[in-house]
Amino acid sequence: MALREILIIPDKRLRLVSEPVKKIDAEVKKLVEDMFETMYDAPGIGLAAIQVGVPKRIVTVDLSKKDEDKEQRVLINPQVVWSSDERKVHEEGCLSIPEFYEEVERPAQVRVQYLDLGGKEQEIEANGLLATCLQHEIDHINGVLFIDHISKLKRDRITKKFTKAAKRAVEG
Repeated sequence: MALREILIIPDKRLRLVSEPVKKIDAEVKKLVEDMFETMYDAPGIGLAAIQVGVPKRIVTVDLSKKDEDKEQRVLINPQVVWSSDERKVHEEGCLSIPEFYEEVERPAQVRVQYLDLGGKEQEIEANGLLATCLQHEIDHINGVLFIDHISKLKRDRITKKFTKAAKRAVEG
């Protein structure tokens, strides 16, 4: 396993629409292992492959607390097939937008179809934090960031802040 670098906005790769995984091979399994290690190290509860620079439709999720057993979920080629009309607001953050949190309104419940690591088709119905996390990560593989769900003013302010920081890092 290896830690991978997490892309930070304004990295343009975060806006790429990821490609479907055609075959679950050793390379995909290694990527998933690295994604979990990177996610836990960050620390975060979800990570999309594009966030480590790999434009594949792979998502890792684990909502367990530090003192609980891990509940690792791997979703390959996930897609939301149903979402509730009821909406909920959760405070969201993102490993690609460090130390920035904002309330985002999303469907309260979703049903997601995906392949597991064995290539078997699965379906999960989720609500609460899991529903929010799944939608957030599926947005990533579609080139969408959680700041796209907030006001343009707030989004522009945060984008400008990270763009300046990136310029300083290059110049420094």
